Parts: sequence; C-alpha cells; structure tokens
Amino acid sequence: MTARPARPEGPRGTGPASAHQERTGPAHRSGVRPERDGPLAGLRVLDLATLFAGPLAATMLGDFGAEVIKVEHPAKPDPSRGHGPSKDGVGLWWKLLGRNKHTITLDLSKRGGRATLLRLAATADVIVENFRPGTLEKWDLGWDELSAANPRLLLARVTAFGQFGPYAHRPGFGTLAEAMSGFAAVTGEPDAPPVLPPFGLADSIAGLATAYAVMTALRARDRTGEGQVIDMAIIEPILTVLGPQPIWYDQLGHVQPRTGNRSANNAPRNTYRTADGSWVAVSTSAQSIAERVMRLVGRPDLIDEPWFATGADRARHADVLDEAVGSWIGRHDRTEVLEAFEKAEAAVAPVQDVRDVMTDPQYAALDTVTTLDDPDLGPLRMQNVLFRLSGTPGAIHWAGRPHGADTERVLTELGLTGAEIGALRAEGAL
Repeated sequence: MTARPARPEGPRGTGPASAHQERTGPAHRSGVRPERDGPLAGLRVLDLATLFAGPLAATMLGDFGAEVIKVEHPAKPDPSRGHGPSKDGVGLWWKLLGRNKHTITLDLSKRGGRATLLRLAATADVIVENFRPGTLEKWDLGWDELSAANPRLLLARVTAFGQFGPYAHRPGFGTLAEAMSGFAAVTGEPDAPPVLPPFGLADSIAGLATAYAVMTALRARDRTGEGQVIDMAIIEPILTVLGPQPIWYDQLGHVQPRTGNRSANNAPRNTYRTADGSWVAVSTSAQSIAERVMRLVGRPDLIDEPWFATGADRARHADVLDEAVGSWIGRHDRTEVLEAFEKAEAAVAPVQDVRDVMTDPQYAALDTVTTLDDPDLGPLRMQNVLFRLSGTPGAIHWAGRPHGADTERVLTELGLTGAEIGALRAEGAL
C-alpha cells in the first residue's frame, strides 16, 4: 500500500494505515496490537452493541485513538457481519463498522461472562450497549453493578425508544425512527407514498449523536470525577436533524408536506436531466445564486418579477423556474452544465452513484475514500475518518477483525490465567 502525503490543512487520517504500517511493519496482520495514537489515546471503550447505532459510535471513538474492545456473543456474533454483500465469505459491512476494534467473545448471561465483564468494566472508561431496557439488569450487570465496579464509568445505552416511556420495551430499529420522527412523511413526491431511506439513516445519526454524548459526558467526568448513564433513543436525533417542524406546528399549525425534490423555502431547487442522460442538482438558497442561475439559463427577465425577491415566493413559482432551468440544462451535456455553472459561480453538483464517488476529484483530494491493507481481502477502500484534525489526526489502523480474534490476548492482559480462561470456555462463556 502506498503512503499518501499529508494535506496542508492537517491530516484526517490521510494514508493512516500505510503510515502505521511503516512504523510497525506487518504486526497488525498477526493480531499484535499496534501502537495507538490520536486525541482519544488512553480511552478504553467496551462495545457491547450490535448492528449499527451503538457500534458506529464506538467506531467513531476508535478512529481517534480510543482502544475499542468489541464484545460479541460466542455463538451469535454482531449481525452486521452478515448484512449485505460479502466477498469470499467475509462480510464487507463489518469490515467498515468493525474497524479499529479488538474482538472478543463473552456470554454475559453466564456467571463467568458476568464476572469477566465486571473485571473489564473496572478497566474501561465507556460501555456502549443496545440491549432492550432491563436486559443488563436481568444479568445483574445494570448501572448499580457497573458503577460499583468503576465509579468513573460511562454507560451509553442506545435503544430505539429510550429507557422509559410507553414504548421503551418494544423491539425497534432505525426504520421505525425514520417513520415515527416525521422523516418519511416529508420524503417523496406529493402524490406518492412516504419514502424510507435505503440505508441506516436514523441509526447513523444516532451513532454520531452517541459519540458526541460520550465526549460530553467525558468532559463532565473531568470536572466531577464521576461517571453517568447516557440514554440515547434513536427516535430523537433524527427529529433534531429534521429542523423546525415542531416549532412550525406549535406556533402556526403548519405541517410540512411532501414536495419531492423541491423546497418550500427556495427555487429553483431540483434535479434536472442533461442532454446526455445524466442528472444534476441545483440549489439556490441564496438570492444572489438564484439570480446568477437565471442569467446563466437566459432568463434574466424573471429576476425582475416581484415574486423573485424572496425564496418562499420563488418556491411558489417553482413550475416557471424549473421549466427555465430544466430546458436549458436539457440542451447541454453534463460536462457543459457543470463548467457553465462553475464559471457563473452558481451552485450545482452531479447526481453521483458510488462509482462516480470513487473517482470524484474532490473526494480524491480529501482522501475521503482511503485505502488500507487487509489480511483477508488485500487492498481495501472505505470511508476515511470523519474529519481532519491538524495536530492530533484520527487513523484507520485495521478493518473489522474475525469473530473473537483477540479474546485470549485481551483476557490474558486483564489478568486471567490460562486455567481461568479454560474454565470460561468450559462454561460456554467464551
């Protein structure tokens, strides 16, 4: 793997795996834990969660130096290992979600599994879990027991509906949050059914929010010396992302309708087909941009219309504006459209699928999709760490590891003897 140069604005993890390989050689291939760095170095996170929101939060922390220990059931590993396409029997989603994590197995319902988790908790800073409310308590691993083992511990509890309320004990996934929050109700064409996203949107938003919550609670611990419980309901962060819908309804009784690609706040704002069959997206949130677009497409006369002066009024005349913009774009191929908009300093972007993303020059310049060497799949491309820090960058040290790959090492470092580990195996706790 070729090392990538650092960018002047500071690395985000640009070429992190290759830079790490230069420092330590092929150690990561043999399972030897490489040197960890980054702003969260020294932080230990136990990831007890499955699927997406909780594990993604742990991934974000691991990307910036936290030591993340993924705890999975011995017989029922994280289902993300089997979600989506695989190659040579290796789940590709897991390679992304499991990156920078050490993997161990532990059955928390077994006496030995409970005792071992409490020993791990005593060494940890954060536990992330997403069991239904009451499950940890059923195993005598609730907040009382965990905080007794480590008063500085943070317990991040990520569930669909939160730890209390009438829905708390219902099973739930991000899809339900996307429906329940109002997202699906405003997504799609006006005369078509509500649309759910074809990916884990609510889970991903909740994962990022959980990572933020952990960092907030860590800052509080710096002041108080005490840990606390983080209650993250997946139905809540997506509602925040949806913006002012509640306050609009509260103050005006306004219910946002489905408007397809259009916006009630500005126009033209839509996707338009080019002469060569491609699609581009145009946005005119700023008045100056709207005026530049109309001059570009040969309709400066519309700028003088009284209704053109505000975004909301332009939105009420979206048919006229879409016709003007769409007909001009439809007479030019994509390259011509993009070049003309760039020259006019108007906002446009191609509608790209993943094939386009992988070759996009701006993403390439940012190293947004980076390459690392994986012992199972060889060179492997995936999204880089989330943001760049100029002084303490994040890094991807390895992709998701096999189920239980680090069990022996982690437990030995915890102080368990070979006989104790053997007893746990005999009990079925590992």
